[in-house]
Amino acid sequence: MKPLFTILKGGRRYTPDDAGVGDVVLAAGVITSLADNVLPDPSYGEVEVVDVKDKYVVPGFIDQHVHLLGGGGEGGYATRTPEVMLSHLTRAGITTVVGCLGTDGTTRHVASLLAKARALELEGISTYIYTGAYEVPAPTITESVRDDLIIIDKVIGCGEVAIADHRSAQPSIEDIRKLAAQSRVGGLLSNKAGVLHLHVGNNPQGIGMLLELIAEQEIPVTQFTPTHMNRNQQLLDQGIRFAALGGMIDFTTSVNLSESNVARVKAAKAVSYCLEQGVDLSHITMSSDGNGSLPVFDEQGDTIGFMVGEPMSLYREWRDLVLEEQLELSQSLKVITGNPSRTLKLFPRKGTLKVGADADIVVLNQDLEIEYVFARGYCMVRQGQVVVKGVFE
Repeated sequence: MKPLFTILKGGRRYTPDDAGVGDVVLAAGVITSLADNVLPDPSYGEVEVVDVKDKYVVPGFIDQHVHLLGGGGEGGYATRTPEVMLSHLTRAGITTVVGCLGTDGTTRHVASLLAKARALELEGISTYIYTGAYEVPAPTITESVRDDLIIIDKVIGCGEVAIADHRSAQPSIEDIRKLAAQSRVGGLLSNKAGVLHLHVGNNPQGIGMLLELIAEQEIPVTQFTPTHMNRNQQLLDQGIRFAALGGMIDFTTSVNLSESNVARVKAAKAVSYCLEQGVDLSHITMSSDGNGSLPVFDEQGDTIGFMVGEPMSLYREWRDLVLEEQLELSQSLKVITGNPSRTLKLFPRKGTLKVGADADIVVLNQDLEIEYVFARGYCMVRQGQVVVKGVFE
């Protein structure tokens, strides 16, 4: 049974900024206190005190790109990747997830994605989805991207729409302009982010279409979130230009490094490179592409192998950002907490430790290993072990 109050006692708190050593009190699914020393009182009712001395207490991770229903199928029906299980997310510290469709918008549907998101939320984490898929016109539930955003609570944007990829619908700049306009108005009328989340492939044109649209100064740069921007060095350099114009760039942590004809850039190294080039950290995010298909293509575009994206890769790359790239802990956390929270318009409920925010918390030891995960105040991972599993796990 869940205690009425949980006190995380004596940890080093990151909001993600360093807030010093102290206690965090969780009740009714939210953070109710950040104090130097909180003593349990019998009048509170049942209280659990968790000793987190010499540990780091940080916001739960936000993964803005996960194929909750699985993805792929580029090698036929047998190559469709499996659905996400609850523990695949929580053991990686992910407490908020945004689901998307990918290449296959025919045998997978936005309505099914919505149902899967609702199921995961009932199991304990916070979930949202993008309407649409790779193709244009975008598949939807209400037959309109704008209406999906306005009417359906969990829809916070449109994606992942593919550009610069041989698997895309080869959308024109006018197609992207109209999708961005629908997403923007739908977001305004529903007070949601309304982002257009774009899969960027390996075609040399990259995000040239977006740079052209932004130059028109009609649709704000903040309406677009291109992902897979670490696919190659040329695209990464384009991303730096995009960020300089005020845009957000998203790096994929489940990177298929086995394609010999593609010079992938590791996500942690991509972040470090951008910072060296003067990009403001507030314009950078990482996401896992979890359970997405990572097909391996030869130079003729034929499929020669398959891999599957892992939600755990988000945690691994974040840890590498600290331990290998030497980015300070509070700065590195922003890439997977505060930054996606703001661009998805989930702040201040998500991506931060503050009174009134959802009690989504990860506790890390000195080696940055995950010891506890709390989602909306409920302990999902305890002492490194998953203690809450999905219905069919």
